[in-house]
Amino acid sequence: MAKSFDELKQFLLKEKEKYEFEQTVKKVYSRPKLTKQVKKARSQAPGRLDCFKDENRIYSDKEVRTYLDGTSYFETYNAMRGQDNYE
Repeated sequence: MAKSFDELKQFLLKEKEKYEFEQTVKKVYSRPKLTKQVKKARSQAPGRLDCFKDENRIYSDKEVRTYLDGTSYFETYNAMRGQDNYE
């Protein structure tokens, strides 16, 4: 009787481990539904905001370039640009 009890106990432990594994897999791979709040956040992503559109910019690319050309920042950048050659 002791042998059959030990066998039954081992069988039940294996079944319990198998059941717990299946439940864990179901929990991990179950895909949650998108809520209204998540859908709203997707539509209000930073790339969709009006402040990033060209027609709403204060200065054009050309104006920014002409401003930076006369600064010491740009002169220093041009002078240092060739020094860091990583090839």
